[in-house]
Amino acid sequence: MTRGTTMADLMTTAQRTDLLGSRFRDVRQTTEVLATPLTPEDQTVQSMPDVSPTKWHRAHTSWFFETFLLEPRLAGYRSFHPAFGYLFNSYYEGVGARYPRPRRGVVSRPGVAEVAKYRDHVDEAMAGLLTGGALTTADADLVELGLHHEQQHQELLLMDIKHVLSCNPMQPAYATVTVAEPSAQAPVHFIEHEGGLVDTGHGGEGFAFDNESPRHAVHLEPFALAGRAVTCGEWMAFMADGGYERPDLWLSDGWATSQSEGWDCPLYWFRVVDDWWLFTLGGPQLVDPSEPVCHVSYYEADAFARWSGGRLPTEAEWETVAAGSAGNVDGAKFLDTSVLHPRPTGSTESMFGDVWQWTSSAYSPYPGFQPAAGAVGEYNGKFMVNQYVLRGGCCVTSADHVRPTYRNFFPPSARWAFSGLRLAHDG
Repeated sequence: MTRGTTMADLMTTAQRTDLLGSRFRDVRQTTEVLATPLTPEDQTVQSMPDVSPTKWHRAHTSWFFETFLLEPRLAGYRSFHPAFGYLFNSYYEGVGARYPRPRRGVVSRPGVAEVAKYRDHVDEAMAGLLTGGALTTADADLVELGLHHEQQHQELLLMDIKHVLSCNPMQPAYATVTVAEPSAQAPVHFIEHEGGLVDTGHGGEGFAFDNESPRHAVHLEPFALAGRAVTCGEWMAFMADGGYERPDLWLSDGWATSQSEGWDCPLYWFRVVDDWWLFTLGGPQLVDPSEPVCHVSYYEADAFARWSGGRLPTEAEWETVAAGSAGNVDGAKFLDTSVLHPRPTGSTESMFGDVWQWTSSAYSPYPGFQPAAGAVGEYNGKFMVNQYVLRGGCCVTSADHVRPTYRNFFPPSARWAFSGLRLAHDG
């Protein structure tokens, strides 16, 4: 092996195809496992414009493989239904018209059973493509992109159905989950960094989305980053001190949004006499002060940071710490279908898992960024405006889907994602 050569460089196309075939089956099966607890009625509901029905997620991820791989690459392939390209295209304007996103919930047909047949049709054809021996490197790259795309939709599926079920007065549980025993809130210590010139962004080995590149230098001033995420107990102290009632803590647009939406606590929290409860994928439960606060917007996170005397980290600060020993994913709390909720924290936690962490960085292109050619280039680049970056993955993120350079992004008012925060301060 020569200097700079990786195992991926030595892997033959056939070996990579075999690995992709196995991974394809695993990822596709995971989507079905996540949909299994839901009734057909559950899978059709759209509770707000940003939420998509479960059956839509299942169909759209199949549409991706059909549109970008099977139709252009597999000789003799016949699409499952001529209308599905319109119904299940999300935002790829380059491949044709699409059904309006806010109206996905009024499409009762195709039903869940037909969507399942669609998935089987695509899976069977993909098996042929993956065993046919004609997969090019570009094809393999598209398969890998499609699998990470499906993992993103697995997380969205759980985010969305949580919102759907929360709107039901019966507050039904998505699944039976393990609830941690309440524990004492752990203290927090800060990880010091001397600053200086650091390299951030994807370095070229392994999978990454296009928005993670190119790797580039960033100058950091000395800073410190909290060893764990902000907890529910700390958030309750913010609330008790009038955090939602003090305009001096809030950005102007955040204050206007908070007032118009009537925010006085994180999404899914509610008061029962003197106790705070929250709705989870396992149904209602008491708020545990020791677990990371979740379902807060960028506006709320920024207000809390200002109240605490700290700030939100930049994404370069977050990544620099995450790329070191503190960012080891061992022990991180990712997708576990028996939990599906942030777990209580210790004084020091992995940089990854439990909750996505808001940063103060606007979602914008790195220096030299160029989107991929064609419709696939619409994947990330065209959303680089009016959004903020989150890092680290969460309790509904697959463990093999995250890395230190991964950039998630949402509008600053978004709350239905599993989003929390980790504090920083100047060194």
